[in-house]
Amino acid sequence: MSGASTWQSFLDQSLAHEELGVWLDFSGLPAAERPDAALVERTRRALAEMAALEAGAIANPDEGRQVGHYWLRDPQLAPTAEQRNAIRQAQHQVREFAAAVREGTVAAPSGRPFGHLLIVGIGGSALGPQLAAAALGRCSDPLEMHFLDNTDPEGFEQVFSRLEGHLDRLLVVVVSKSGGTPETRNGLEETWRRLEGAGLKPPRHLVAVTGEGSALADRARVEGWLATFPMWDWVGGRTSQTSAVGLLPMALEGHDVEGFLAGAREMDRWTRSADPQANPAARMAMAWYGATGGRGRRDMVVIPYRDRLSLFARYLQQLVMESLGKEKDICGRVVRQGLTVYGNKGSTDQHAYVQQLRDGLDNYFLTLIATLEDPREADAGGPTAGDYLLGFLLGTRRALLDGGRRVITLVLRRIDAFSLGALIALYERSVGLYAGMIGINAYHQPGVEAGKKAAAGVLELQAALLEHIAARADRELDAAGWAEAVGRPEMAVEAHWLLEHLAACGRGVRRVPAHPAPRFRSTVD
Repeated sequence: MSGASTWQSFLDQSLAHEELGVWLDFSGLPAAERPDAALVERTRRALAEMAALEAGAIANPDEGRQVGHYWLRDPQLAPTAEQRNAIRQAQHQVREFAAAVREGTVAAPSGRPFGHLLIVGIGGSALGPQLAAAALGRCSDPLEMHFLDNTDPEGFEQVFSRLEGHLDRLLVVVVSKSGGTPETRNGLEETWRRLEGAGLKPPRHLVAVTGEGSALADRARVEGWLATFPMWDWVGGRTSQTSAVGLLPMALEGHDVEGFLAGAREMDRWTRSADPQANPAARMAMAWYGATGGRGRRDMVVIPYRDRLSLFARYLQQLVMESLGKEKDICGRVVRQGLTVYGNKGSTDQHAYVQQLRDGLDNYFLTLIATLEDPREADAGGPTAGDYLLGFLLGTRRALLDGGRRVITLVLRRIDAFSLGALIALYERSVGLYAGMIGINAYHQPGVEAGKKAAAGVLELQAALLEHIAARADRELDAAGWAEAVGRPEMAVEAHWLLEHLAACGRGVRRVPAHPAPRFRSTVD
């Protein structure tokens, strides 16, 4: 392609919003995959469906549940006065509580200001706050942030080793919509144990973000926690960053919550355009459709060229893959849909897997994310570190295009609360539109629920094994024998690894090596 035609393609295939400080360049995609009339019409229908959801249509008929995360940044759009008032009240509560903590009005029991903030949650309850913390950095006089986002005892130990000597100034935010998420419950119980072990009263350190009437809300009320903030059934975890889930940690850290909401709100407005060709989320969704045939045949690779966005691909893994990875379409037909996401950051990835992206399998499409401003280098001579970073991005783009690869370029003027809100909103809406285009429900997650139920069954098996082992001293069986003994012969493999774990931890059984499989001997007196 000649220089003139390349430039014209860039002009024709780019979208810009100067006030938002966001530019999107789709000229790095093959001309053959650009939207045709049929795809544009499909996208128009998806836009109409999204408009209906925003107006209050039911998204999950099996649950009778709406989807309302778009209302969070523009409460006047919520369909009922009750919802509008609830959103505004929650945002006011976040601002008031965060201000009281930062001013010292709400303080640790010792009277000293809180100095550390621990977020206990998993999935969307942690990924959004982690992304925001990394992207927005540290404000003046911040609370030092920590996360328990797993049920890993070694992870617990790492976090609490960093908090040694600081538990008396620790503020803990526990996030669980249902109040019964096992990983979050375990993190809470470990935190409670540590606080009590330090001679502290845990309720005076704890805050809940949860659903009304949940077990966590009830516990917080009975025990007298510092505060409780709402999560509504019409906001999913992976789209909860503009709810108290994301706003409370941001406000506690002193970040620009109003700017964050404004950025999301302005991006929502831009992406409501009824013209798919002028709508950035629609263009993004159509680009995904063109690259994958609407069947997830290529992976989505996302490489932001800023350390502050290094968690963005991980954040998108949940947003995109939990939303789009579905067995059935909205008509109940088996379709096995999905879109795999991976990425890290540039220019690190140029020294890692970009080699395969350039010369290996043609099984992906790439989004490069650039940032223009380097405020600390405004008076520097060139070339600066920021000059190199942008140069590496543009060089990688050119090398990949020369290799016939698919590249979308997304440019932000700067990374701040406003632009982060816009970026999150852009991808939330792109995912929703793509789901509409391929005929699946982006807002439920039956596979996640199936995994939770299966995990509960494994824990029930462990309880049965421990009870049976305790009642039969000196008995020795292999895993199949123990599974048979508790009436779960179909779970012999799960029993094997549970017994290996119990033996490694010295909990009631001893491993006896044998061929072809080890046996496990009860050591309970």
